[in-house]
Amino acid sequence: MYRLFVAIDLPEGERKSVAGIGSALAGARRVPAEQIHLTLRFIGEVEEKTFVAVTSALATVEARPFTLALRGIGHFPPGRHPRVLWVGMAESEPLLALQQHVELALIEAGITPEERRFSPHITIARLKETPSGSVLALEGKYRDFAGDPFPVTAFHLYSSTLGRDGAVHRKEASYPLSST
Repeated sequence: MYRLFVAIDLPEGERKSVAGIGSALAGARRVPAEQIHLTLRFIGEVEEKTFVAVTSALATVEARPFTLALRGIGHFPPGRHPRVLWVGMAESEPLLALQQHVELALIEAGITPEERRFSPHITIARLKETPSGSVLALEGKYRDFAGDPFPVTAFHLYSSTLGRDGAVHRKEASYPLSST
């Protein structure tokens, strides 16, 4: 069995710039800098046959390279009991188009369509019993957070193994974006 997701890697400088945000919050378990990514689609558990179909289907996705920029900070779910601290993305039509192409390729590979609307974000910490007031204060502090634009030239298929110390991600395949 494979537990899969499709993601865009961030440059090291961008990962490091957000890795420490929220580390002082009570009950925050930050995502290690080397595992920070932008998930295009979480797939979940699949058998070997589906893994092969997903790998092949993603190779059919066509998109041009583009730039992204980190913007803002927030939490999920909205309301009184935050569980995830995230950094958002500046609006990007090419990102939305790439995510839609990935979604359609996965449907062709037999993956059930995602019901939730794509909300581009980077999870930087998981929260457990963190007071919402502390999260809102942190969000206020980083209200104007904006990263430098960075190039996106590929997306990747990852597998994820859950362990006592969190998930371990392994890059299974890479798919370059083509400027032709």
